[in-house]
Amino acid sequence: MIAALEVIVALTSVLLVVLILLHRGKGGGLSDMFGGGFTSNFAGSSVVERNLDRFTLISGIIWFAAIIALLFLIK
Repeated sequence: MIAALEVIVALTSVLLVVLILLHRGKGGGLSDMFGGGFTSNFAGSSVVERNLDRFTLISGIIWFAAIIALLFLIK
């Protein structure tokens, strides 16, 4: 069980880094490379950005829950 949670934490950590880097910042961010900047220029908040926000939030919740579960299992 501990090993499975450690794998989940590792995978969600990498996923969170990628998802956060894809967000559009002040300068456009990496999302411009994948077409996110083009759509968000014409529509203030595109569907892509909203879905990216949702995926980031869900990944963060899974990461946080796995960390808490590891805390209780290790103690």
